[in-house]
Amino acid sequence: MTEISEKTKPTLVLLHGWGLNHAIFQPIAAALADECIVLTPDLPGYGLATDYPEPYSLIALADQLAAIIPPQSLLLGWSLGGLVATQLALRHPAKVRALALLASSPCFLQQTDWPGMNASVMQQFAGALSANLALTVERFLAIQAMGSTTARQDIKQLKQAVLSLPLPDAKVLAGGLEILASADLRPELSRLQMPLWACFGRLDSLVPVAMTQPFATFAPQADITVLAKASHAPFISHPDEFLSWLRRFLQIGAAL
Repeated sequence: MTEISEKTKPTLVLLHGWGLNHAIFQPIAAALADECIVLTPDLPGYGLATDYPEPYSLIALADQLAAIIPPQSLLLGWSLGGLVATQLALRHPAKVRALALLASSPCFLQQTDWPGMNASVMQQFAGALSANLALTVERFLAIQAMGSTTARQDIKQLKQAVLSLPLPDAKVLAGGLEILASADLRPELSRLQMPLWACFGRLDSLVPVAMTQPFATFAPQADITVLAKASHAPFISHPDEFLSWLRRFLQIGAAL
């Protein structure tokens, strides 16, 4: 096997989802350490990234992260991180050589012609934050694992990542939920200037697999993969399948 030097390794940036932090990607980063430079920045306000914009907007998050990632990065965003990654790629295309979305939607809330989360469910989470922040995050983690045959182990791994660092401020979590409830980047997808890959779990209850067909109409350039037995966190429940998909994305990026 030809050894890859640090100078020729592509840079892969992984952005986590709502309520989590960079620790969730540690096993993936370790598995790919010989193949690429892996960066796992926390979303502003999460984990070690204690500085965050106020108001907590999608554009502000994208701009803050764009300032710290290298040009021509391969950018992957999971869940809320996918919205941030898409906005970053739209506003700072020189930073993104190729974009991958994992269990992420350009519009998380259900619309008349678009599968997604029910507005009442989102409102319940937003209302519960002030009453019990930790329990609200834990319930959201349980929904992320729902449908997976390894749900109990998945939830345990998600909780370990959450508890490895202090929880974000309540206003950061509320701001993230507001982004999930209000952002709609569907009309922007066709403007992306770089290769676009998307991976979904067929059993995902947060980003329904039925979304893939209308997604393709907004992003006809996208390479779409559906993992048949995965839910919302396939990098935890199906790491081998996920890594196989991600390595193909890396190959595309390395060839650009």
